[in-house]
Amino acid sequence: MSRPVEPVFIALGSNLGDRAGHIRSAVALLDEADGFDVTAVAPLYESAPMYVEDQPRFVNTCLMGRSSLPADRLLALLKAVEAEVGRRVTFRNGPRVIDLDIVYFGSETVDTGDLIVPHPRRGERLFVLQPLADLSPDFVDPATGRTISAMMALCDEPSLQRLEEAD
Repeated sequence: MSRPVEPVFIALGSNLGDRAGHIRSAVALLDEADGFDVTAVAPLYESAPMYVEDQPRFVNTCLMGRSSLPADRLLALLKAVEAEVGRRVTFRNGPRVIDLDIVYFGSETVDTGDLIVPHPRRGERLFVLQPLADLSPDFVDPATGRTISAMMALCDEPSLQRLEEAD
């Protein structure tokens, strides 16, 4: 097994059913998975949908962890967790039971076509930046050289509603 990459940041979102419950289930499954350890989970936030606005509001958070998996295998793990929690393929940016995205894979950049890390839309999403800032405000984005806090200051997305502390 290779040396763990840390910190790895995963964004989680849900807007169908028991939104917070789906997120908790995904976190638990990731924490039990071989090759990935959850080290911290940010509070939950509620946000309006982006891109496709005619759908329920989202509950979002981010988790920080470490992974001994390469980025492509971590992506496969996330897809397996999504399926286990109940995600079904619908349409891009549509409603979903759970959505898991790799935002950062340590300081590495990845572009395989199927996976781009850092996540290409991280800077326009306060629902990603705020939970990241809760976990690691001074983490430096490897693509821009900015801290998470500095990226938040540049984001013009509407504010979020904090729901509760993560477990």
